[in-house]
Amino acid sequence: MSLSRRDFGRLIAGASATAALAQFGRSAALADTSAYRAMVGVFLFGGNDGWNMVVPNDGRYETYASQRAALALKQDALTPLTGTSFALHPALAPLQAAWDEGALSAVLNTGTLYQPLTKSLYQSRPDLRPLNLMSHQDQQNQWQGLRMRDRNNDGFMGRILDKAEKADLPPLISIAGSQLALIGAQKSPLILPSSGGMSRNGYNAASTDAAVVARQAALDTFSDASSFGAVTDLTSRGMSSTYAQAGAANAVIAAASSTVDQHFRNPTTGANLTSDISRQLLRAARMIEARGSLGHAKQTFFVSQGGYDTHANQLGSHNNLYADLAMALAGFYNAMKALGLANNVTAFTMSDFGRVFKPNASGGADHAWGSNHLVLGAALASRKVHGLYPDMSFGGPDDAASDGRWIPSIAIEEYVGAIAQWYGVSSADLPYVFPNWSTWNGGGRGPVPLFG
Repeated sequence: MSLSRRDFGRLIAGASATAALAQFGRSAALADTSAYRAMVGVFLFGGNDGWNMVVPNDGRYETYASQRAALALKQDALTPLTGTSFALHPALAPLQAAWDEGALSAVLNTGTLYQPLTKSLYQSRPDLRPLNLMSHQDQQNQWQGLRMRDRNNDGFMGRILDKAEKADLPPLISIAGSQLALIGAQKSPLILPSSGGMSRNGYNAASTDAAVVARQAALDTFSDASSFGAVTDLTSRGMSSTYAQAGAANAVIAAASSTVDQHFRNPTTGANLTSDISRQLLRAARMIEARGSLGHAKQTFFVSQGGYDTHANQLGSHNNLYADLAMALAGFYNAMKALGLANNVTAFTMSDFGRVFKPNASGGADHAWGSNHLVLGAALASRKVHGLYPDMSFGGPDDAASDGRWIPSIAIEEYVGAIAQWYGVSSADLPYVFPNWSTWNGGGRGPVPLFG
């Protein structure tokens, strides 16, 4: 991947190339990784229909099948979550082993909330609703920025980084491009490609073309321009630091092989996993493996999978999407076990919103609100399904409309806040990371008890 000017700006940390590269080696010796933890956010762009991700597998199944109609999954094909009354979509079967090991949890009916809402309050108090419900962009921004009735200019991962100790190579790493969740007020993330390495845009050290040589000489001079004044010096230090960061990251992501690679293979065929979500999680696994040499005592990752705006032919789309997602997550979890870090790394899903329970005429489902999510990691309380499954009556007490647009019963802050606490965000910093934290931490509300 070539780095654009915008990419360079996001990678600035402020040190000369030589100093930065030398510091990476010193940081490896100084960083305490004995209490290492990583959180891996997996954003399912488009609005995942979590109601077919986690399905009731008891007496409620008949109501589920009746209400979902053409979207209902066959009960005998479901992947049971042993010891509970729920099951996973059949294509998520590769995650069953993690469940059986106590390393997978489900969180039910979670979504954007400004205040706790009943249906009566939802109908009578529009001022208590998140703004622009069921809009892709707005709900993505609210999930990542966590301001439900205000403009989101920064994100929760970036705010966590703001409160972390300064590092030469940022421990906040996106392998899914530039996202709102990554933006903080004080520090910048590292953005990596999902394939290929990073290089200077248009740079070719072996070129003999006079114009190219002149341009590259000018860039080299500018990247070490401390004698040309404070403004030029600041910019040049940013450029040279970016070059150093790219070099350090390339040494990890572009290496010919890694011990984690073997876990990203199709368990049936043995072929390497090639989906984009697999490549992203493989790169996250490589960066985790290299945590010591990078000087990272903690790391945060943002990865994503698109394609979840399933207004038509959802059953087929979901089979393909979930098959890729499940194999990628299973491979990632197995890689963490091989590194001895299964208890130190937690991955969790996010998405714009859920889908309408009642199918549309095209074999799909339209935009809705609450949805179900999965959390993966050996530090979790063993084999738990958290939260309440909604009353499936259309127009009933949990329906914001008349077709199954379920009002969330768990706020994002209660869901992601639990992971942030486990990660090590202090009580003093939680209100900074989660601007509406006080609403969801008291009065009978609080973080979901994900960890045991």
